[in-house]
Amino acid sequence: MSWSRRYEEAEPQRVNRWLAQSGVCSRREAEALIARGLVSINGERVDDPGRKIAAGQLLRLADDAEAELSNALTVMVHKPVGVVSAHPERGQTEAAQLLTAERSWGGAAEAPGPERSLPPLGRLDMDSRGLLLLSEDGVAAKAVIGPESTLSKEYLVQVEGAVTGRKLGLLRYGLRLDGRQLRRAQVGVEPDGRLRFVLTEGRNRQIRRMCELVELRVLDLFRIRVGPLTLGELPEGRWRPITVAERAALIAGGGGV
Repeated sequence: MSWSRRYEEAEPQRVNRWLAQSGVCSRREAEALIARGLVSINGERVDDPGRKIAAGQLLRLADDAEAELSNALTVMVHKPVGVVSAHPERGQTEAAQLLTAERSWGGAAEAPGPERSLPPLGRLDMDSRGLLLLSEDGVAAKAVIGPESTLSKEYLVQVEGAVTGRKLGLLRYGLRLDGRQLRRAQVGVEPDGRLRFVLTEGRNRQIRRMCELVELRVLDLFRIRVGPLTLGELPEGRWRPITVAERAALIAGGGGV
């Protein structure tokens, strides 16, 4: 079924801008879809890239539009410890090497061929595990790792050392790395003793270095969420493509493009 949504804002808005704000696609992608005649308002094809949509009107994308938007592949990988995100040295396994038909969750997805480049969207070092996104989609990449991205990432972290109120306070706000103040973070203690971190930035080995500054040693670092995407039940070492709806949520969560 093609994507459709009724516009409910009081003031009219350009179609391309509204599609971007809704997380469906970028403004440039919206203009390309309009040029191909794949966008309609109240059943009438939109031909003008500057067309505005008004309150109560129904915008619909043709089936071909959704197919086109999903052509740029983004996959979710449950990265194990010992696998590097990218640029492996001799003897190391790169995350992209996990993208085989056999490791596809459910076995339904076709493995991307060697001609497709899917770099990681953000770091997850070799000693860490959990959710890693690989993508050839520039719009998704900008939403996740672009300079204006507002996406948060969530981690469960097992540490060695005494966790005190003072240390938690410093982890939340008060530490500097590489001469720069870190953004505020959400840090709490779980019932099992692990720390839950929610960050909106991604400095190199940031959580490990933050913990070192307050005399805590990270024993296990597990990323469970990137923006609206959660690892869920995806088994370790397996992968799956993200859906059109997940891509839209990712773009919208990243502040739009």
